[in-house]
Amino acid sequence: MYGLKTESSFDAAHFLTDYHGKCENLHGHRWRVVAYLGQEELQTEGTMKDMVVDFGVFKNAVRELTEELDHSFVVEEGSLKEKTLECLREEGFELSILPFRTTAENLARYFFDRLEAQGLPVCQIDVYETPNNCAIYRRG
Repeated sequence: MYGLKTESSFDAAHFLTDYHGKCENLHGHRWRVVAYLGQEELQTEGTMKDMVVDFGVFKNAVRELTEELDHSFVVEEGSLKEKTLECLREEGFELSILPFRTTAENLARYFFDRLEAQGLPVCQIDVYETPNNCAIYRRG
């Protein structure tokens, strides 16, 4: 098995719905996303011959995804009243509305699915919400 690894990070605020503890309140993280690609064989033709994929393509794909969420308020769809969202937008806050509870586990799955949809042979995503705590998503 051949593999590549790259990482990127983003700063974002969030809160957890239906949670009882500190994380039910609005707070922020420097989220660190570590992405792994893997495949049995290297490519055999073109500019990516003898590579899994070009590192530039891989790094840019991960960075573009983290950039979408950087310095935003990551909000679970339906977790705030529309009036609240309107007020936040009116005040100039950048909102990233996602269709899931904004846990590190769900964010790992989100990044995995987005990279896979781009045709990358992603095999694992690690999402750190603190330097010592990370959630992992992988298939297989």
